Amino acid sequence: MIKRRFWAIILILASLLVAYFVYSTQSENSSFKFRLGLDLNGGTELVYKPDLKNSSTTPSEIQSSMSVLRDVIEKRVNMFGVSEPIVRVERIGFTGGQNEQQLVVELPGVSDIDKAVAMIGATPTLDFKLLSKDAEKLTQEEFATKKIDEIFEYTGLTGRLLKKSQLEFNQTTGEAMVALQFNKEGEDLFAKITKENVNRKLAIFLDGDLKSMPVIKEEIKGGQAVISGSFNGSAGIKEAKKLVDNLNLGALPVPIELISTQTIGASLGQDAIDASVKAGIIAFIVIALFLILWYRLPGFLAVIALAIYSVINLALFKFIPVTLTAAGIAAFILSVGMAVDANILIFERMKEELKRGRELGDAVQEGFHRAWTSIRDSNISSMITAIILFMFSSTSVVKGFALVFFIGVAVSMFTAITASRTLLLAIKHDHAGRLLKFLFGGKFNSNPNLTPKS
Repeated sequence: MIKRRFWAIILILASLLVAYFVYSTQSENSSFKFRLGLDLNGGTELVYKPDLKNSSTTPSEIQSSMSVLRDVIEKRVNMFGVSEPIVRVERIGFTGGQNEQQLVVELPGVSDIDKAVAMIGATPTLDFKLLSKDAEKLTQEEFATKKIDEIFEYTGLTGRLLKKSQLEFNQTTGEAMVALQFNKEGEDLFAKITKENVNRKLAIFLDGDLKSMPVIKEEIKGGQAVISGSFNGSAGIKEAKKLVDNLNLGALPVPIELISTQTIGASLGQDAIDASVKAGIIAFIVIALFLILWYRLPGFLAVIALAIYSVINLALFKFIPVTLTAAGIAAFILSVGMAVDANILIFERMKEELKRGRELGDAVQEGFHRAWTSIRDSNISSMITAIILFMFSSTSVVKGFALVFFIGVAVSMFTAITASRTLLLAIKHDHAGRLLKFLFGGKFNSNPNLTPKS
């Protein structure tokens, strides 16, 4: 009994510490403050569709290109100081294939769409393609009528392998040039391409435009290349400098097209937060009153467990971290109500055991034992539903709801079995008097043979 009370005290103290952490880390400068979605914080959402048809041929290359695309866009957005931008890749629809993906950029606090689009900018796509052997035989008139994909071969050497670029000048002509330095992967690939294709033309494309098409004279090691021939005069130098800046910010591995925009006002977000908090408080109070009036002392302990459940959830939202949307908060409020289910199952099993004449301590133990399988099965089915929603949804709203709901169900199962059980077993059940029996069983405990063991 002393050991059980010790663990109950530890549980309550730990919960108070977690509650203090949740409260104290909500300052503006804290790295653990709640992350709010666009619908609560206000801002702009941009959805881009990447062109994956010609840039990649295998699922692994497509996945790599999308990962690099996300990192490049995130780097550009972060340079403008946007608070906690979210850049993520989503598959489109239930059966979305590798080529059916989109890039979603959320910019909290940015309400000007033009400014948001400018943050992404016209980041250049850089491609190196070999002129096909058949195309080398074409006349200029025939060459001009062909499409790029018909006369050039994809090499896999793109802007995603670029390490850095810098402005240089031809020592003989004084012409501006853009020098490129590839990373280790790009260096090896560039050396392989030049070694295997001596005397062939390697075209350099920038945003789909042919910039230069030098002839490969020999294997080029060191991963260095130069874009030249199109930066003449002061205007050319200015253009080359801009190109260097954009390439260093990140050359996109694939072309992207802006397909939708959405702006959320900050005032609407604050109204949603206020309404959600109010609804959550009211829901908690109503549930607490029901538990206490109907189940008395076990209900009061369940309210404490419910408070522990809420604190753990809020702490997890900060640690993971979870971006809270209005749908996510709704899922949390819903999970608060569902968290009571496990306690109700346990208490009903306890009352059944009390009616059968068991002692109070035995009824508590048996109630938990009998209720566990029902609690386990119902919660697992709810978590499976949440997982399916998260995996196959193409919208952030549904994904946010599913994630918060999954966390809520998982934590509720933990607190019902751990917190409620620890608190109930910490009460001295041996030689329980009428008052304790009344607080546990009330009017439902009508078995006249219910007496403590001597």
